Amino acid sequence: MSGRKETVLDLAKFVDKGVQVKLTGGRQVTGTLKGYDQLLNLVLDEAIEFLRDPDDPLKTTDQTRRLGLIVCRGTAVMLVSPTDGTDEIANPFLQPEGA
Repeated sequence: MSGRKETVLDLAKFVDKGVQVKLTGGRQVTGTLKGYDQLLNLVLDEAIEFLRDPDDPLKTTDQTRRLGLIVCRGTAVMLVSPTDGTDEIANPFLQPEGA
């Protein structure tokens, strides 16, 4: 065993591509991944934050805020997903009404 820790994610394939990042506390940001390190600190360019609904802080709205070049601290990153190639699908576990 080498004493070096490997990350579970292979972010190299996402460099210079659009990613969506969810952070602890409910913030959601999209941008172009420019760099990362073994602690999952991310550098995003042309970052845009999706603002949350004031009535329900768990939901995001269509309102956005341009952030530019940002660093997302690895301890706050919960989810990283590509923006291209993802579609929202119907919940396969939802029981049909009347069943």
